[in-house]
Amino acid sequence: MTQTTIVNQFRLCFRMREQDPSLGISTAYRLFNGFYEGLPGLVVDRYANTIVISNHSRQPENLNSEIDQIARLISTDIPGIESVLLKVRHAIDPEKRKGRLLFGERLPQEISEYSVRYALNLRLHQDDSFYLDTRNLRSWLIQNSRGKSVLNTFAYTGSLGIAALAGGAALVLQTDTNKEFLALAEKSRQLNQLPDSMRLWNSDFFKAAARLKQAKSLFDILILDAPFFSQSRFGAVDLQKESVSLINKARPLVAHEGRLVVINNSLFVPGSQVIDEINELSQSGYISLEQIIEIPHDITGYPETIRSAPPTKPEPFNHPTKIAILIITRKDKAV
Repeated sequence: MTQTTIVNQFRLCFRMREQDPSLGISTAYRLFNGFYEGLPGLVVDRYANTIVISNHSRQPENLNSEIDQIARLISTDIPGIESVLLKVRHAIDPEKRKGRLLFGERLPQEISEYSVRYALNLRLHQDDSFYLDTRNLRSWLIQNSRGKSVLNTFAYTGSLGIAALAGGAALVLQTDTNKEFLALAEKSRQLNQLPDSMRLWNSDFFKAAARLKQAKSLFDILILDAPFFSQSRFGAVDLQKESVSLINKARPLVAHEGRLVVINNSLFVPGSQVIDEINELSQSGYISLEQIIEIPHDITGYPETIRSAPPTKPEPFNHPTKIAILIITRKDKAV
């Protein structure tokens, strides 16, 4: 892309976000998704008064010129920005992966969404400590968690569990292998002065699932937001090949007529495969698809801004992050 084309495309993308009324509920959203909007490898997000430019290219130096142009545009076209953080995903230096300031001195400690405050640490590691693509799921949890018990597995920094707690959940258990990630969940709880009905469990998913099953623990809502691939001495996660077995591992922990929230964020798993897997599971008569949660337009791009398609077709989902709400029926009807 020429310099003029880049400038025009970025301004168009920014204008579409500015005109999107759905973004008024959040101080964190995507300004530019280069994978779909014309500059593969480059993503630009806003978190309160800070812009995060993420360079995902395997040859990051190839995007240096474009990053300079966008950084200059940010300073002139986006009011209220106090700092710009650049993250280079495939940098050798871990500090560059976590991010370095291009300008400014301070980074925000929190953002808000649907009037819920979330603690933030933009340099926690190579991600930003908060996933923008699950915004609509957080809205669903706020609306559907009152009085419910919720288990959030692979919780990361716990934003989904915090949304459930803000929605009036009676109990939220958040599990993750990283204590530092879970500490942000507690900060979010304190920011919102939410009840002390959240439990944090630093544990491997497979170990936690086995202990909860042994204890006959059941949850009204279980969130299964696993990474694309991970392995420990207790088990392995592979969303491309083994997602059905992962669902079957979680399913016994869901109460009768409870909800299992399944998230498959693999770029190379088509939406049809996820639906086929759900249909296969439904043959038992104990699982059914209730609804699909769409990904917001600032993440997917808008019809006016999209320049390229995902690597595989996400339909009937609208993005490679595929979110399905399943209803679980138990033979023993236990709750």
